[in-house]
Amino acid sequence: MAADQGLTRRVRLALLLTPPLAWLVVAYLGSLAVLLISSFWGTDEFTGAVVRTFTGDNIVRVLTDDVFRTATIRTVGVALTVTAVCAVLAVPLALYMAKVATPRMRVGLLVAVTTPLWASYLVKAYAWRMLLSPEGPLSWTTGYTPGYGLTATVITLAYLWLPYMVIPVYAAFERIPDALVDASADLGASDLSTLRMVLVPLVFPGIAAGSIFTFSLSLGDYIAVTIVGGKTQMLGNIIYGQLVTANNQPLAAALSIIPLVAIVAYLLAMRRTGALETL
Repeated sequence: MAADQGLTRRVRLALLLTPPLAWLVVAYLGSLAVLLISSFWGTDEFTGAVVRTFTGDNIVRVLTDDVFRTATIRTVGVALTVTAVCAVLAVPLALYMAKVATPRMRVGLLVAVTTPLWASYLVKAYAWRMLLSPEGPLSWTTGYTPGYGLTATVITLAYLWLPYMVIPVYAAFERIPDALVDASADLGASDLSTLRMVLVPLVFPGIAAGSIFTFSLSLGDYIAVTIVGGKTQMLGNIIYGQLVTANNQPLAAALSIIPLVAIVAYLLAMRRTGALETL
């Protein structure tokens, strides 16, 4: 009787979830299929209109053009750098929040970390543009500013996506029993050894989860680099330019496959570490 009731509940739950899951499959996977198909279309040389005839010219151009290759390497490098910077900043901050701070201070730090998420993306990006300006506050107070370029892009993106790294790492530290830290200290391990050999392996799933957000968000960003990047071009800017300025939708679709493949490869790499399975 109990087994029949459990089966009935599962059937009802499946029926309840069918519409949203079907919408997800149609809207998400369907849009990706359209993107892949449109990358094999061409454009009319005179009117710029999309010609729905099969051609591999766009794919060949994406794979062989030095400009696209350089932009791809730069974009992946920026995404990895931002992810590394966020991890370096998030681990000690999350450790302090979870294991050192008082309950009241912990709440205050959580509010401080998450509050920037409520602010406008553009406001935050333009705030960094003003801060990094050659005539901005940073230059006034320190006499130095990196200005606009690749460094400014990494700094701005790291600031924008840091909360997405801090929260999962903080949650991972919260799940670690204090007894493990005490046992490590009783066995003679220093604080640094405890962090390196006990805590970091246990919170690595949280770091991996946060890195997925920081990597994918940085990989697809094109607004921040437009605001603070100066002459720096990333894949997002090139895709936007091909779609809006050059009016070449098929080439933009072909270029969009690159970050899609990069994100899938990154997810597979994280999966091979086993980190995602322990989340």
